Amino acid sequence: MANESTGGPPRIVVVGSGFAGFECARRLRRSLRDTGARIIMVSPNDYMLYTPLLPEVAGGILDARFVTIALSDALPGVELVRGAVDSIDLDNRTVHVTDCEAGAEVLSWDRLVFTPGSVTRLFDIPGLLDHGRGLKTPAEALYFRDQLLTQLEMASRDTDPRESRARRTFVVVGASYAGTELIAQLRALADSAAARQGLDPTAVRFVLLDAADKVMPEVGEKLGAQVLDVLRSRGIEVRLETTLTELTENSVTLSDGTVLPTHTVAWVTGVTANPLVDTLGLPTEKGRLKVAADLSVEGHPGVFAGGDAAAVPDPRHQGSITPPTAQHAVRQGRTLARNVAASLGVGEAKPYAHRDMGLVVDLGPGFAVANPLGIPLSGLPAKVVTRLYHLFAMPSPVNRWAVGLAYLTDLLFPRPLVSIGLATETQAQFAVSQGIGARN
Repeated sequence: MANESTGGPPRIVVVGSGFAGFECARRLRRSLRDTGARIIMVSPNDYMLYTPLLPEVAGGILDARFVTIALSDALPGVELVRGAVDSIDLDNRTVHVTDCEAGAEVLSWDRLVFTPGSVTRLFDIPGLLDHGRGLKTPAEALYFRDQLLTQLEMASRDTDPRESRARRTFVVVGASYAGTELIAQLRALADSAAARQGLDPTAVRFVLLDAADKVMPEVGEKLGAQVLDVLRSRGIEVRLETTLTELTENSVTLSDGTVLPTHTVAWVTGVTANPLVDTLGLPTEKGRLKVAADLSVEGHPGVFAGGDAAAVPDPRHQGSITPPTAQHAVRQGRTLARNVAASLGVGEAKPYAHRDMGLVVDLGPGFAVANPLGIPLSGLPAKVVTRLYHLFAMPSPVNRWAVGLAYLTDLLFPRPLVSIGLATETQAQFAVSQGIGARN
């Protein structure tokens, strides 16, 4: 097996360390172990982030380190280039990378695996970039935890009633998985703080908005109705068919004209493909790079793509593409590894196929919803299934151990009320945390 241009070992460059890129590199390391192939991963981070547990980081159950899998430990033998990919030259087979100190590096490749993931989907709403915060990074999750605790502490000493109400009002936009889990965890953290600080928990206001007419339509009508009932029973205001039209430092304006004084707005309305897709000049579908059933990019031999940035044909739904979920990204990472290896003469290529394993959604103390293998569950049984699923899916025994101990601690002790200040307001802005500063 040789480099097609130099005669040396083939160079495989994996762009991105998310679920798809991580799983692809991990599988390639095994399948190409005896071939001499070089696997190079390019990522601005030295970890893979287990994003489904970010709401529990925001809620104070988990430490941010517990959901970050160190690439050096998990991917021995894979070369890591820490930096942001600025451009990809498909004709000359090179990737241009800029590191955190503005140093530039050009990497050549024989096989390119394009898995840069996604970023929060933004809209052209006045004030959103400055005053809204997402939930795609550890900095954003830590910001919400610290922000909630800080605002409650400041509200208890504020002499201005309007300002005190604003500090105790938290708005989350997006009633799908992440937004619903986030508001449930923040509600639980606020209730814990109120109980130990002598506050009236009903004075802490949580408002969940969504332009859709249902909460979490992905789980089905029956489970969705249960989710809605649980949220409202915990004092969370749910306003459907409603969104934001403007954000300021001290308030938000809703689409129905209501003005809510608040200092905390979470924008969790879904994702869009990484902006790097637009620089390739290749066909896209719904903003994602079009790929064939085997995840190859047509017209560019040796180029493969998967995960949130790729429009992968869904074999179970003719004419559709797979949704941008972690479950699909992991499976596509396995297919990417198999087909990249096959293109180098190891094994046999196959199209992407999947079986729907269901979903799990954690909704705070004592409640979750899940439908493993199509079996609808709610309450404590779903809670057990949800936590066991995350422990099983965590791709590192160290992280699995840490998360398991944190879950046990959560059963025995109240949540810690600590605002460490690790993530500042600026660090949690979209432009800094996710590198997006314009409408996507």
